[in-house]
Amino acid sequence: MSLNDAHAYAFSLATTLMAAIIIFQAGDGTLSVMPASEYDGDAAAILHEIDPFAP
Repeated sequence: MSLNDAHAYAFSLATTLMAAIIIFQAGDGTLSVMPASEYDGDAAAILHEIDPFAP
């Protein structure tokens, strides 16, 4: 997934679920998106966090 696709997907997911979503880079270099509450990986792998409640 490209970074642009990851941002679009994360924004859509954040507004749908009304939950903080993170974009992270896996060990093999791929990008992925998931709710921040479910992420238990390395904090250094997080590229961006989208919070729908942030001003």
